[in-house]
Amino acid sequence: MTDNVLIIKDSEWETEVQKSEKPVLVYFWASWCGPCKLVAPSVEKMAADYGSRLKVIKMEIDPNPESVKKSKVEGVPALRFFKNGQVVASHEGAITKDKLAGLIEANLS
Repeated sequence: MTDNVLIIKDSEWETEVQKSEKPVLVYFWASWCGPCKLVAPSVEKMAADYGSRLKVIKMEIDPNPESVKKSKVEGVPALRFFKNGQVVASHEGAITKDKLAGLIEANLS
């Protein structure tokens, strides 16, 4: 786990995601999810690479049903890219590091 990734709970959602000044990438995962283990290092790499321009949040789905529902997460791993509290991009399922970087680049500009 890198210092660049923030782990939050439902109670912190509004402050950390909805009211964030920076764009936010939220990575939804579960301990029982195999593909989540494959995606996690890429998410951490993006947090290290884009940390100055982007807030990266990791959120476990089972203890945080409210945020999962608000973000319309149907499966994990899932990614939601927020700008000004709104989802501007989303991805469900495993994603390569290059595709993840592309999703971030497309939405940061």
